[in-house]
Amino acid sequence: MRTNVTEFILLGLTQDPEKQKIVFAVFLLFYTATLLGNLLIIVTIKTSPTLGSPMYFFLTYLSIADSCFSTATAPKLIVDNLSHKNTISFDECMTQLFAMHFFGCMEILVLILMAYDRFVAICKPLHYSVIMNQRMCRILILLAWVVAFLHSTAQIILILSVPFCGPNVIDHYFCELQPLLRLGCMDTYVLNLLIVFNSGAICSVGFLLLMISYTIILNSLRNHSGKGKRKALSTCSSHIIVVIMFFGPCIFIYTRPPTTFPLDKLVSVFYTIITPFLNPLIYTLRNAEVKNAMKMLRRKLWRNIVNSHSKQNKCPPPELLACHFTALCLSFLTYKMRTIIISTS
Repeated sequence: MRTNVTEFILLGLTQDPEKQKIVFAVFLLFYTATLLGNLLIIVTIKTSPTLGSPMYFFLTYLSIADSCFSTATAPKLIVDNLSHKNTISFDECMTQLFAMHFFGCMEILVLILMAYDRFVAICKPLHYSVIMNQRMCRILILLAWVVAFLHSTAQIILILSVPFCGPNVIDHYFCELQPLLRLGCMDTYVLNLLIVFNSGAICSVGFLLLMISYTIILNSLRNHSGKGKRKALSTCSSHIIVVIMFFGPCIFIYTRPPTTFPLDKLVSVFYTIITPFLNPLIYTLRNAEVKNAMKMLRRKLWRNIVNSHSKQNKCPPPELLACHFTALCLSFLTYKMRTIIISTS
């Protein structure tokens, strides 16, 4: 690869200084809530003895992928709107591109594994503990990491084969493939087809597999009755909501001819910022086991704080109080979101 470009200029979501302040505040709030929400899910699952099933094992990795996927773009977007310095070095651009596709692909694969887990649990309940044993779950997650690495490496190899010799302005808020290819000093038609085949195929095939699996699952639930059916429907419906929110924008971006639209940036915001923010809320609002485990975690945390300092006749230190306050805030946010959803439904 021959390139004269050492950095790129990101135009961001807006060039208006007043709107940039709004973007900074809004996306800082979204990103902070994303990290706290996913961290709370991870800690809750790891500390709760009732959340030891494969579904929650995969949910832990989905929360990790969500946090890292959002971190690949959100901090740069937030800082750029505060500092008004919208440049990114060539190496940082390639790193961001790799991280985006690595954790994005990881999220797709984890969603497929979660669908497979529900398929086995509902359609083959007698064989569930044999098929989805701990060793198998770890092997599946390891394969997901490997496939995600191969996918993102392929994307980087493709983009590094493009020479950049002049224009360096990217009409986006992060280093995305299509805007980058438009800056290349060569015919990128074949590369665009390869990218569509790579990213587009993963999105489309993944979405198709998920829809087929959940169709089979919902069809098989007709033979179930009572509490088990309601629980399975609640779990599957939350999974389907996440799938549609994530795959819809991804398919729009990665499965079309080599062109860009003004709407692309807003669509990208939805799957890079909004979806990772909503996932913790969806999984907590629609899952009684997770909500109960969070309540137990909060009570245990406060009880440990009180017990550890009552003997010394001291007030809890500020950092422990802050930890408890964070848990209370997240619980309150979950409760308010649940109230809003119920009142609007």
